[in-house]
Amino acid sequence: MPKEKPKVNIGEVIRSYRSDRGLSQGDIERRTGLLRCYLSRVENGHTVPSLETLAKIAEAMEISLADFFPGTDTPQDRETRRVLGELSDEEIRFLAEIKRYATTLSDDDKRLVLAMIRKMATIVPPARGNKTGASAHRAEY
Repeated sequence: MPKEKPKVNIGEVIRSYRSDRGLSQGDIERRTGLLRCYLSRVENGHTVPSLETLAKIAEAMEISLADFFPGTDTPQDRETRRVLGELSDEEIRFLAEIKRYATTLSDDDKRLVLAMIRKMATIVPPARGNKTGASAHRAEY
């Protein structure tokens, strides 16, 4: 019985996720230990990675292994789409900008950024032209 041709070009999917995250093949090489020339062969469809290798690549890009395969809709995927649907274009652009830089942050730096955002969100901005509110705002620091 002949093998069915896979419906997913895994190399194209990997390249797409990698470029969306602003990562180079060298970045993936450093995070996984896989050689850049091997990654190039995978992305260009000359080599098909094992499931174990694919899991390493997914982890390096901070995505789920299931993300490589279409039609695998998890509850988290549905929740993400729901939340994104509630955001304005400006909010989506803001989050995309954060995402672009977040890939280079350490876990400690990510926690620090979140703490700063939480702190900033709890501070009520002063009314326009209210100088006492502005000085009270500065006094918190």
